[in-house]
Amino acid sequence: MLNFKRTTLINAPIEKVWEFHERPDILNILTPPWQPVQIIRREGGLGVGAVSEFRLILGIIPIRWIARHTACEKPYFFVDKQEIGPMKSWVHRHQFTDENGQTRLTDEIQYEIPGGIIIEFLIGWWVDSRLQEMFRYRHEITQKELINGQLTIDN
Repeated sequence: MLNFKRTTLINAPIEKVWEFHERPDILNILTPPWQPVQIIRREGGLGVGAVSEFRLILGIIPIRWIARHTACEKPYFFVDKQEIGPMKSWVHRHQFTDENGQTRLTDEIQYEIPGGIIIEFLIGWWVDSRLQEMFRYRHEITQKELINGQLTIDN
């Protein structure tokens, strides 16, 4: 089992960071433009049972990825788990923690790459580098959009 973690202090209250993640278009906003990912659907917001479906292109091979939310406590965390996808297993916890009016945003992922420990050893570094790149982008966009107010959050 491999682990990934990224944390950033966002200069916005926890409620605003949560609301930002509730946006119907959040997957479009937070998906890096250079990644070969097509968002197929997002249903159910952040609550338990919510579903996100993607089409990834690995080389020339399209891969379907479906994640379902398995836990949610507004405005503190939600968890999604891969139902169908490229990983043997994937559990992603999105954590929001209040720190004196700011929000500590933490993404933690526990995952297994198909093929066992040898494959994890051979390509785990590559998967980790892709996750580092993606979540650096996501956290930077979240910070910029909430501070600069470029995207409005409708209440």
